[in-house]
Amino acid sequence: MTALEKKFVPVMITPYNHKMDVDLNALSSLTDFYLAAGVDGLFANCLSSEMFSITEDERLRLTKHIVAHVNGAVPVVATSSFGPIIEDKAAFTSKLYDTGIVAAIMITSHFAKIEESNDALLNNFEKMFSLTGNIPLGMYECPAPYKRIIDAATFKTLLTANRLTYHKDTSITHENVKAKLDVLAAMKNNSLEFYDAHTPNALYSLKMGAKGMSSISGNFYPEILVWLCKNATNPEKQEEVKWLQAEITRVDPLIHQAYPLSAKYFLQKRGLPIETISRVHVLELTADQKKTLDEIHNSFLGWCERLGIKPVV
Repeated sequence: MTALEKKFVPVMITPYNHKMDVDLNALSSLTDFYLAAGVDGLFANCLSSEMFSITEDERLRLTKHIVAHVNGAVPVVATSSFGPIIEDKAAFTSKLYDTGIVAAIMITSHFAKIEESNDALLNNFEKMFSLTGNIPLGMYECPAPYKRIIDAATFKTLLTANRLTYHKDTSITHENVKAKLDVLAAMKNNSLEFYDAHTPNALYSLKMGAKGMSSISGNFYPEILVWLCKNATNPEKQEEVKWLQAEITRVDPLIHQAYPLSAKYFLQKRGLPIETISRVHVLELTADQKKTLDEIHNSFLGWCERLGIKPVV
């Protein structure tokens, strides 16, 4: 893969069995599904994985299982900044890195309280850097416990430490995305890869210089996002690219409803052995929600037919 090629990295969900335990067999099938779709990496133990609803041991076990199952086919990253103090976050980061991930991802809101300044965040990140040796780290503007968007100036300061290799952006607005991408472009020797999490931003971000996408839509139709990332800057595919961007933008608010239960229903509909069980959403999907997802599934099949994509399952 050349530096110009774009990547799609899905945020993995966690399958459970009827006892509400992590279903490792289903996780293996799900991992194979992502790989067959052509993804370029995997983001394990993230918000889509219900990381705040699983134990520390489960976070380690599922991440280790994914790394072993992938067996080097694609890189795996995972969220590691858990614990009440920085020392605890660093200790768990070391444990998680030992599972074989290529980078441990830091939730930005874990490094400053909502009322604290960016100076407090920078001080805590600096401490984290000093406690984690040479472990490659990344940032994740996770919506929980609250969304801490990194502004361009803070982004630049963090990059100068040369410890960050990955950034998952959730700032949504084109202005915020462009400001950070401009910082990254100016630091020509920086190895950080920038991934946008907002599906409606895909075409814009990819054309502005993002390395790729890492959005929840990959838990519904990863083949579509892989195709879009590979063709976003292809001058011969711009008509199809713009049409597809409009289509996935149209359905994006709908797939977010009751997520990740919505994704589990969709994947089950696609043939994966995944139960519609979540520790986050205890209620079943409504009949109307299922009908909406059924309609999106029909749209997905239409997208594949028009673009010449063979659905994985």
